[in-house]
Amino acid sequence: MPDANDIATDAPSQLPSAKIGSRAPDFEARTTEGLVRLSDFHGRWLVFFSHPADFTPVCTSEFITFQNQIDRFRAMDCELLGLSVDSLYAHLAWVQDIEARFGVRITFPIVEDISMSVARAYGMVHDSSDSTAAVRSVFFIDPNGIIRAMIHYPLAIGRSVEEILRVLAALQTSDREGVSTPEGWTPGEAAVLPAPADIREADARAAMNGGAWYYTHKEAGQ
Repeated sequence: MPDANDIATDAPSQLPSAKIGSRAPDFEARTTEGLVRLSDFHGRWLVFFSHPADFTPVCTSEFITFQNQIDRFRAMDCELLGLSVDSLYAHLAWVQDIEARFGVRITFPIVEDISMSVARAYGMVHDSSDSTAAVRSVFFIDPNGIIRAMIHYPLAIGRSVEEILRVLAALQTSDREGVSTPEGWTPGEAAVLPAPADIREADARAAMNGGAWYYTHKEAGQ
């Protein structure tokens, strides 16, 4: 099993291997909660996210909100895993400082990635970048270890934890009910049926709900 210092060490592997529909690159690394392998999370959903640096304002706001919402993630059978290229000791000091100043204890693991091997494998740090700071990437990894969605934000823009929860709920609903989710969908709202595969299905859809054959709602619980 490669560790965080062994991933992406030769030229071909410098290109990110994390893509939607692909298996999430495995790694083993030190974290604030001890040694962690990505494969340890198999069987559950995982939101794996990077931040540019410890002791920075936007990152602090995000981590406090992730922690405050951790029970909502876990109620959806999802764990959280953070990463930056800072050292383990910087992570530990930051966790302690957040608790001392804001009264919030960060309980999910934060990966140490000084070599940037994990960040490069996931496309969190780009080879052409003049900075070692990881962009604000979010990877939604399903219980089979497959990357199902990705979101990338620039360094200066904070993420919406509420949106991350919404995307997670949409992925789980789509899997469970065989539906798609329209723009702005939130849990409890009507989803839509996937596009029809042939003319017979299109004809059947045209008779449903009085709607267009290519845009057929399915109410929650139907």
